[in-house]
Amino acid sequence: MTTPATTFLTLRDLLRYAVTRFNKEKLFFGHGSANALDEAAYLLLHTLHLPLDKIEPFLDAHLLPSEIDAVLRVIDRRAVDRVPASYITNEAWLGTYNFYVDERVIVPRSFIAELIPEHFSPWVSDPEAISNILELCTGSGCLPIMLADMFSEAHVDAVDISKDALEVARRNVATYELQDRITLIESDLYSNVPDKKYDLIITNPPYVNSGSMAKLPREYMHEPQIALAGGDDGMDLVRKIVAGAAQHLTEDGLLMVEIGNERAFAEAAFPELNLTWLSTSAGDDMVFLVEASQLTSFTA
Repeated sequence: MTTPATTFLTLRDLLRYAVTRFNKEKLFFGHGSANALDEAAYLLLHTLHLPLDKIEPFLDAHLLPSEIDAVLRVIDRRAVDRVPASYITNEAWLGTYNFYVDERVIVPRSFIAELIPEHFSPWVSDPEAISNILELCTGSGCLPIMLADMFSEAHVDAVDISKDALEVARRNVATYELQDRITLIESDLYSNVPDKKYDLIITNPPYVNSGSMAKLPREYMHEPQIALAGGDDGMDLVRKIVAGAAQHLTEDGLLMVEIGNERAFAEAAFPELNLTWLSTSAGDDMVFLVEASQLTSFTA
């Protein structure tokens, strides 16, 4: 859809137009912003190189024709092609952390990220005693960066099966200057992981069940499907992660797994484990915890 740039003069004009387009096209907002207005404001401010938290001073500023054209192209990419905003801007935010992203990785979104600034309290009583962390299915490297930042004495091994994802992760690790604290490993889960014990194993793996995969909004089709699909019940990789955890955890180590809306499938997959569900902004259904002592006699 092409709209003449002469139709618009100000940022306010374009903001109104973008919100109308996004609502009319019934876009899905699951990659950062929660609604059409927030998404439109973010995309416009980013495209015009303006502060992302200050739109009011610029609403009635007249824009150059080249700026209007650039904004209209962005609006079309979001409204027509259904490209997630983070792929348009090549950035994503988790809390106060900013990460480079492109279509080699899924857009970072994790409820585990909410728990890291609290050092997983009360389950971790002494954050400085955490020396080794394993993070599986790292994608863009967002969680290892947050973990390394918040657990000052820890080294983080970050694993992904995708070379492309690890290239993105490497860029983000370098941006945060954490190359000495984070080791990126190409591995199918535990297959190439160092022979050592970890205080924490953290993972946000592919967990979308096949029924849900078939119904995902178009926005998700831009993401690597290998990073989303978890098999018939969503637990294919989760079963492998839980089964292998005991071999890699310290005696008092902890495994934390994010499974989104798949709590029922997770509890059905591990009926013999008393899964502990951690509280997040979305409730108590998104992340479960298992202690190493629970896994000593566990068999998948």
